[in-house]
Amino acid sequence: MSRSTINVGSAAGLFVLGTILLGATLAPVLTPHEPDVRFDRLLNAPPTAIHIVDSNGRLRAPFVHPWIRVNQLEQQYEPDHSAEVPLIWFTGGLVQSSDDASAPLLLLGSDSFGRDVFSRLLYGARVSLGLSITAAVLAMGIGAVFGALAGYVGGATDVALMRMTEFVIVLPAMYVVLALRAVMPLVLTSRDVFLMLLAIFAVLGAPGIARGVRAIVRSERHLDYAAAASSLGASHVRLLVRHLLPSASGFLATQATLLIPAFIIAEATLSFVGLGFPDPVPSWGTMLHEASNLRALADFPWLLSPAAAMFLVVFSLNVLVQRGPSSVLGSTTLQSIRA
Repeated sequence: MSRSTINVGSAAGLFVLGTILLGATLAPVLTPHEPDVRFDRLLNAPPTAIHIVDSNGRLRAPFVHPWIRVNQLEQQYEPDHSAEVPLIWFTGGLVQSSDDASAPLLLLGSDSFGRDVFSRLLYGARVSLGLSITAAVLAMGIGAVFGALAGYVGGATDVALMRMTEFVIVLPAMYVVLALRAVMPLVLTSRDVFLMLLAIFAVLGAPGIARGVRAIVRSERHLDYAAAASSLGASHVRLLVRHLLPSASGFLATQATLLIPAFIIAEATLSFVGLGFPDPVPSWGTMLHEASNLRALADFPWLLSPAAAMFLVVFSLNVLVQRGPSSVLGSTTLQSIRA
């Protein structure tokens, strides 16, 4: 793979990932509705089309046609072409909205409760990505501390810390998460669920990072620059923090791009089986749980938009990893990390 191809792929991955993060950050402004607002007469309504040409072929300001429910049992809708509802821009702190409560702007349709899928998708990104990124940062911090101590001190400390990490690594991560969540009370607040999943993900993600950092520190501490810093009077803490740990920065960055999608999928899995966030809280996992039936795939495909968002995030992060291990591990080889 040529360098230009890698650069284009990395730029595309950064653009997609940045767009999703920006949308999640600006969710209160970009979403036309609150994520828990229900439109009782628009259950599983399709996405609302925005028009700029009226029935007479004249250009107009953006408007939408209200949905008319033609079959209540099968939840089928048709647009009412006789009515034109204009969109309101930059009103009430929102980028766009509708001035008619009976004709809401549903960019990605509505779910089975009549809630705006687009609004829940962006608010769900705040929950799912916030949990995954925070857990990855915490896992990297724990793993870096344990790995640095093991690689620098060596001896019994190294053996004890590595045996601890091996014990966690051999456990089947997803089953451990499911078991730990299952023994907790079924009814928990969203804050308690967030903190619980954060702790579980961080503990399960730290061992692999610890082993990699330990291998890098153990290898780098014998090089000339480390010996020179030590001979010039650098303390153990300064030598470790200022000289040895920076050599593991590439490895940590790569691990972050691997942990974040893993945690996103883990949160979605737990919420999908009913062990994650409670239903009113919008997250990509709870949204997929609501769409977990064959009819959603056939008749209401817009309910699967969280799956598409998860795919884009995971794909973008994996594209960023395609720089290759040699560019992020410095002088440490993969064999020494696995040792």
